[in-house]
Amino acid sequence: MGVVARAVLEGGGAVVGVIPQALQEAEVGLEDATELIVPQTLRERKAIMDARSQAFVALPGGYGTFEELLETITLRQLGYHDKPIIVLNINGYYDPLIALFNHAIEQGFIRTEHADLYQVVATVDEIVALLRPYEKMQ
Repeated sequence: MGVVARAVLEGGGAVVGVIPQALQEAEVGLEDATELIVPQTLRERKAIMDARSQAFVALPGGYGTFEELLETITLRQLGYHDKPIIVLNINGYYDPLIALFNHAIEQGFIRTEHADLYQVVATVDEIVALLRPYEKMQ
């Protein structure tokens, strides 16, 4: 995420960082962020991001990214939000996870009507195109 944040800053954009205190103390936070919010816990971090976000984009990542993506999809399924969820599937990174979701649908563990809770794209340009209608909603 640091690479993306620095690129946004270099391009003249604004970056809001939300990092738990423990990670900030380990000097993981981006001090150059336009705004840096340091809650005590990961749960507080997610609540802040949920409240401030107009959309969610999952880039390739690890356990934390998977957990946040699945929670965001679940919250949308349960009606807690109706914000766009976009999965950036660069070079097929998320293919195994998407296959697992499809398998769960085929096995009846996920309802077919919930298959469209998120969108999968392969490029950043596709993300921009999907989010463009929300641009003026700030």
